[in-house]
Amino acid sequence: MTSIIFLGTPQFAVPILEALNAQYDVVAVFTQPDRKVGRKQVLHASPVKQAATALGLPVLQPEKLAGSPELADAIALAPDLIITAAYGQFLPTKFLNAAKIAALNVHGSLLPKYRGGAPIQYSIINGDTETGVTIIEMVKAMDAGGMYAQAKLPLTRTDDTGTAFAKLSLLGRDLLLATLPAVIAGTATKTPQPEAEVTFSPTLKKADEHLDITLPAVQLDNWVRGLRPDVGGWVDLLGVRTKLWAITPLADRTAAVPGTVITRSKKRLVLAAGDGTTFAVDELQPAGKAKQPIAAFLNGAGQSIQEGDLIIGETN
Repeated sequence: MTSIIFLGTPQFAVPILEALNAQYDVVAVFTQPDRKVGRKQVLHASPVKQAATALGLPVLQPEKLAGSPELADAIALAPDLIITAAYGQFLPTKFLNAAKIAALNVHGSLLPKYRGGAPIQYSIINGDTETGVTIIEMVKAMDAGGMYAQAKLPLTRTDDTGTAFAKLSLLGRDLLLATLPAVIAGTATKTPQPEAEVTFSPTLKKADEHLDITLPAVQLDNWVRGLRPDVGGWVDLLGVRTKLWAITPLADRTAAVPGTVITRSKKRLVLAAGDGTTFAVDELQPAGKAKQPIAAFLNGAGQSIQEGDLIIGETN
């Protein structure tokens, strides 16, 4: 049976690992080390580690793969295939060369668009109407290998990074399973990526989580959905760092300064955004509080808000 070393970390990679394990011999699974999360800093295993453990597969978690004892162990396994899906580390060339048949990556974009660590987030943030998955050969340069296969996925304005991740995970799983027989048989063809069409999606930073209220409402909504559900985008609302989890761009226009209250009722809060646009706040979360629908906020901490108030400051 074809042997595989699999590398992945988030939930995106889990259906891919499970499908590979059902059809091939997964001899080792690499994932990122356990991390402390939340206010109480509880140590959590990655979704891939949890899945691999449930499947009874050996798990390796070097902080840095290059130069680690785990790397030497992996090379000694001499697998037929090395397959990655959102692992989160660069792979040394000598490791890639250890694959007898091929080293493949399941990348969540329509390459050469969005090479890098946040392709799905950027597809939402940029308002793309479609995204997809590409199966590529892994080479030393980031996401630059030849393309074995590609599949598209439409995006709607109801999608966020979470829904896109879930859909692309299954699309990537199915595309990989359909592509592997030809790769293993040596009959698969690779298409070079057009370098003139390359764009990048660098990993998002903390500063990117601060929403720019001066953006037009549609673009602001793109950022809200692009940062949802993992981190959330925030604004300074009434002097409190407040995450906006859901907003709705509106057709109504205004001459008001971005962040100004246009409409305020018991269950509705409409604010000005950039370029004369407006949006309704649907769900938010003040620091230290739980997520709440706008009606609950207006009945509580937002009781003093009045039409005409400037309640959100501009991004510095």
